[in-house]
Amino acid sequence: MNTPAVSPPSHGNGEPSQWVRHWAHLVAAGGAVLDVASGAGRHARFFASRGHPVTAIDRDAVALDTMRDEPLITTFAADLEGAAWPLSDDAKFAAVVVTNYLHRPLFPQLLNLLAPGGVLVYETFAQGNESIGKPSNPAFLLAPGELLDVVRGRLRVVAFQDGFLAQPRPAYVQRICAILEAERSVDTAQAAPPPCYELAG
Repeated sequence: MNTPAVSPPSHGNGEPSQWVRHWAHLVAAGGAVLDVASGAGRHARFFASRGHPVTAIDRDAVALDTMRDEPLITTFAADLEGAAWPLSDDAKFAAVVVTNYLHRPLFPQLLNLLAPGGVLVYETFAQGNESIGKPSNPAFLLAPGELLDVVRGRLRVVAFQDGFLAQPRPAYVQRICAILEAERSVDTAQAAPPPCYELAG
């Protein structure tokens, strides 16, 4: 797939990921966004600035508290690995965004949170990163093509990257943008054009 050359993931509350920004146009206008392991909310703030109501989840209550004055952002302090999922079972989002975080048991939950037409934007470190720095624990490194395996048969892949980036710092990364397509009846499929996902330049 022809996808953009963008920077590897970074931590903290700085600029939003270039990968996330690149695919933000695919999120339905005004649609609710879930920022998983949000930290201080660089992506939550980015989507809120675009008019999206955002739910930000992280175990760091201090980081979440920095968003207390953001009217479009709702925060949940929760241990995503050692406690029950904090949102209701019927919660649905126009986008689920995850960066710099990997807890494989959450994959099914994340896919189930997507509303029809919802966008999964996921990026984190991949195998190979152990040769150049942190993270180096295999539990936090995606295997080759792992994100493709996660969404196969469930979502339509719009873009995927899996490899090494030298700038702004060396990192092995893997990332995906994929969409839960709304079901179309046979009659609708014959009458309507196929979905159009603009590949921003």
